[in-house]
Amino acid sequence: MPAVTSEIAMPSTITRRLVTLADAADALAVSTRTVRRYIADGHLEAVRLSRKTLRIKAESDARFIDAKPVGNWRR
Repeated sequence: MPAVTSEIAMPSTITRRLVTLADAADALAVSTRTVRRYIADGHLEAVRLSRKTLRIKAESDARFIDAKPVGNWRR
């Protein structure tokens, strides 16, 4: 009788990158205070790692940048 092997489907590895407030501010060319305002307004997603530690999801930062195209300026 052949041996029956069961395979467990493992979810693919999800890589999530978190950046500091200062790094997000540098990438957006704004102050850290403005980054905090963007978080409060729901424009950026953040994760609180401890009472004092706050990180921004890098994909949220990229989405925010992509949502603000420059090519359609009006004169």
